[in-house]
Amino acid sequence: MTVAAEDDPGSFRHIALFYRSPREYLDYLVPFILDGVAAGLPVLVGVPEPKLSLLRGALPAGAAEAVTLVDMSQVGRNPGHILGGVLGTFAARHRSGPMRMVGEPIWNGRSALEYPACVQHEALINRAFTGRDITLFCPYDATHLDSDILVDAEITHPRLDGAGRPERTSAGFAPEAAWVRYNEPLPSSPTAASYTVNRLRDLSGARAFSAKYARWFGFSTADIADLQLIVNELASNSLQHGRGPCTVALWETDGQLICQVRDSGHLADPMAGRRPVTHQDHQGFGLFVVNATADLVRIHTASSGTTVQAHLRMREAA
Repeated sequence: MTVAAEDDPGSFRHIALFYRSPREYLDYLVPFILDGVAAGLPVLVGVPEPKLSLLRGALPAGAAEAVTLVDMSQVGRNPGHILGGVLGTFAARHRSGPMRMVGEPIWNGRSALEYPACVQHEALINRAFTGRDITLFCPYDATHLDSDILVDAEITHPRLDGAGRPERTSAGFAPEAAWVRYNEPLPSSPTAASYTVNRLRDLSGARAFSAKYARWFGFSTADIADLQLIVNELASNSLQHGRGPCTVALWETDGQLICQVRDSGHLADPMAGRRPVTHQDHQGFGLFVVNATADLVRIHTASSGTTVQAHLRMREAA
């Protein structure tokens, strides 16, 4: 994943923007957006509220209408779906010519559980868009984010800007090392209920098991359907690509239901489930569906096996 000197990275520019105030945020991003609009380029802005409203209010009406504006706290709630969802779909829709994007997947308030998935997402962007004529700014709040987060940004971005300094090359750029560092063993629960899936005909039992478990904690019919879909896709994926049976484990914590599927296979492709679905695809879409459905997906893979954890929040009753 590290771009060597002899590699051709195309014209993709992935820039970590360190800002220290709302004024700096606007001073950097508004001209970047307006220059793109003036040049007739496709422009996507994916940042969390209230920054999305701040940017929208700073753009002239005509320019705001020409920009695709999305709330990253919604479309990027699961960092594992940003590339397969909003960013990747936008890039796939505009395959010819240059484009500009702003993506802020890490903000003050992201949980400790979500953060490793965010770093892995930032690392994999370099692989996903290599060779594309894309300029992508990733803002980082240098005032409120921990210093370790800012260091990780330097590791996952080849270019840095902001914080009172001109744009520069990141001396610490090593996205593969960042991805590996956060490919960490995942915590389990001693109270988890488990179900073993040995063959495809066991999937119906796994779905019924997950539905019964979720009802104990008051999950809605819609949430239960999402959980059954996740269980089905992860378990069938394990049977297809893993070695031998897989184990489905479920537990509830802090209003979230965690579905874990563990098998003895190795996930060799870190981009699995993160690419936008196209009509030319001939592979299964199991991990893509899970990433699109869950609120958070964490994966740990090693030669000894792979563990996938999908988190579902309990929704408010309508």
